[in-house]
Amino acid sequence: MTDQRWIKICGLSTPDTVDAAVDAGADAVGFVFAANSPRTVTADLAKELVERLPDGIDAVGVFRDQKIDEVVGIASEVGLTTLQLHGGEAASDFARARDAGFFTIRAIAAEDYLRETPEQRAAYDHDLLLLDATVPGSGRLIDPASIEGAIDEAWILAGGLTPANVVAAVEALDPDGVDVSSGVESERGVKDPAKIRAFIEAVRSLG
Repeated sequence: MTDQRWIKICGLSTPDTVDAAVDAGADAVGFVFAANSPRTVTADLAKELVERLPDGIDAVGVFRDQKIDEVVGIASEVGLTTLQLHGGEAASDFARARDAGFFTIRAIAAEDYLRETPEQRAAYDHDLLLLDATVPGSGRLIDPASIEGAIDEAWILAGGLTPANVVAAVEALDPDGVDVSSGVESERGVKDPAKIRAFIEAVRSLG
């Protein structure tokens, strides 16, 4: 991660939105491989989009409840740098991903994270924590009071973020990074390059 807050634009599926994210200064772009999402991409399409990325931009694959050997195989084929596991994966899955050379993000609903014991959290060997809304895509933000003093590791805020509210959310929660998907769409599953640029500009305005 850089001195600036890390920014990931997730759920990309077209060259123009990938280019918009890169040109506006995103640190990472995300491709969804989980099933039953309007943003799901094939390995072939993701590989084409990853090939557009300049050096230094993280290519993140988002997976949910998929077998880790399948995940690592897809990631290697596509050329991903980072695996975001967003389901009920075991701690051993994260270890397998890291052993395969991938940066790892553990994504979990904030409420579920808060219910874990320190021992349960320590079992996961991941590089970054991503805290999401209870219902991803619901547009609801995490309540700042609910997580105050509860996080002692590098973490990313996700869930309900938009160009209009991200500054206030970051100021209230002070995450190390932010992740947006539906908040930069013109309609469900369709990214808007102008909203992508506006989101990144808003975050960068915080310094």
